[in-house]
Amino acid sequence: MQIKKALITAAGADQRKLAMQTLVDSDGNRKTVLEILIEEARQAGIEEIGVVVHPGDLDVYAGMDSGDTRIHFIPQDKPLGYGYAVLCGAPFIGNDYFLHLVGDHMYVNQSNMPCAKHLTEVAKKNECSVSAVTPTRESLITSFGTIGGKRVHPTTDLYLIDKIIEKPTPTIAEQKLMIPGLRAGYYLCFFGMHVLAPTVMTYLDKNLKKAAGNSIGLSDALNELAQNEQYMALEKNDLRFDMGSRYGLLKAQLALALNGKDRDQVMSELLEYFMLKK
Repeated sequence: MQIKKALITAAGADQRKLAMQTLVDSDGNRKTVLEILIEEARQAGIEEIGVVVHPGDLDVYAGMDSGDTRIHFIPQDKPLGYGYAVLCGAPFIGNDYFLHLVGDHMYVNQSNMPCAKHLTEVAKKNECSVSAVTPTRESLITSFGTIGGKRVHPTTDLYLIDKIIEKPTPTIAEQKLMIPGLRAGYYLCFFGMHVLAPTVMTYLDKNLKKAAGNSIGLSDALNELAQNEQYMALEKNDLRFDMGSRYGLLKAQLALALNGKDRDQVMSELLEYFMLKK
């Protein structure tokens, strides 16, 4: 099993404003959000990258240097939701497994192995779809896709998914998404990074036809994936920042700085700032 393609969605109302925002990465280099995400994919061995963008934004990306990786900009012709954005990448994906990242999330690793690389290695080893998940307090799960399943023994971070519900209430989660061995009051929510089988496009296409012109999400298709083939979740304790949230870009920049080579300088300057504010 090879994973040589990645699909990044960046066409949403908030995403399209964020992809070309400039941050300073952990090495101290100025890069756009999209460049940082592409670098994450490259570190996982990805050769071709599809970026789903708003049709009116194609000129924004025209001068972007793809380096040694082929990058394809794919217009999302209709605003029919996250699931449709992924489906727009179907011709590019073809019959291949693919890495999927969302364009408004920033991932900051807490270990020596980048999250995308870890995810792709687990997917290749188990020859199935794998989604990154993170333990999340029940008060926050109404903002995330949440999984139910069971731990794969003897591992401590791998789960077999049997159910997915998008933004469940705590009551629904307690009834349907409890995972034995997980800390009380916590559930496993999507981290915003997946390795998916190409069959997910079939489920998305079916859901689009049933939606009769309405928007579709991704979680329903992923739930169908879990019902029909082996689908795993990898628990990650790395940092994830929704840059579309209030202060999201600021928090992502601080995390990159404090996990990078300029940490001491940044800490010193922050301390000096807070001392001056007293």
